Amino acid sequence: MPSESLELDVTAKLGAFDLEAALALPLDGITAVFGPSGGGKTTLLRTIAGFERARGRIALGGERWLDSSRRIHMAPHRRPVGCVFQDARLFGHLDVRGNLLFAARRARNGGATVDDVVAALDLGSLLHRPVADLSGGERQRVALARTLLTDAKLLLLDEPLSALDTERKADILSYLENLSVPMLYVSHAVDEVALLAERTLVLADGRVRAFGATREILERLDIQSITGRFEAGTLVRARVVEHDPQYHLTTLDVGGQHIVMPMSTRLAAGDFARVRVRARDVALATARPRALSIRNVLSGTLIDLVREEDSPFAEALVEVGDQHLQARITRASADELGLSVGQSVYALVKSATFDH
Repeated sequence: MPSESLELDVTAKLGAFDLEAALALPLDGITAVFGPSGGGKTTLLRTIAGFERARGRIALGGERWLDSSRRIHMAPHRRPVGCVFQDARLFGHLDVRGNLLFAARRARNGGATVDDVVAALDLGSLLHRPVADLSGGERQRVALARTLLTDAKLLLLDEPLSALDTERKADILSYLENLSVPMLYVSHAVDEVALLAERTLVLADGRVRAFGATREILERLDIQSITGRFEAGTLVRARVVEHDPQYHLTTLDVGGQHIVMPMSTRLAAGDFARVRVRARDVALATARPRALSIRNVLSGTLIDLVREEDSPFAEALVEVGDQHLQARITRASADELGLSVGQSVYALVKSATFDH
């Protein structure tokens, strides 16, 4: 169990929009802050950082950053947080190296070094470039590097990779994943949330709609109008059984059954992997199908079925051993198959991706 948590019980008002949040966030690993645009994600991070006036209470461990009842409002520069917002606020009168050295000099206990972050974020060729000459993606990388140098107790990252290409994003996600500093990570990308976050906070209309383990949040059928039906799916913990070099395939054990995926050379037999399976890539059958190109057919039990009466679709959740798969099918198919909770079914997995 983490020794500290970030305790929030705050209200903040910006024009017609108001935020209310009351929960305790464990200070270990990465917590994703997820939800629709305008839901309050950035406002929550700015409130924690002290950039928005709020009422209530914010405390990290035994240190109170905000307590309206005691007239405590710690100034933003005194809060041990590092922030990256979408508008990378770099010092325009300094070059990239100057921005990084400024942050390193202000570090409390000397965490990451300038050389560390320059190598991790591939900034070597940018060090002597003026900030004004940087592209949007380059500015975001420099802003992230500067934040990592502050040796903060908590990182607040607001879509820090939104301006980056897929390859660059993958490299930085891998680096962030291995940091020991707790983070609140705002993202609109379900794949980023699935890869990085141990837990997920869902915000909509300025209110907390859900909070818990990322795997549980992503498979909840009752909040998919918020989390996004198109990218809906589940995270599956799988064990690598073997690789097939001839066909470039990897066999994985999922809940005691096998699925086959394009081979991953980063994983060895016996390794565990986190696999993301989208609901739109899963079909259902009530009898085991034969003579199909789909190789992954898993037997399971239907444990939840939500028919969306105002749409053509239904969302199904299937238990496969100790794992869950979600399928997005039509209501017509659900009725024709006579699907009901508790029924034995077969899940046909057309595609899946390694997330870890």
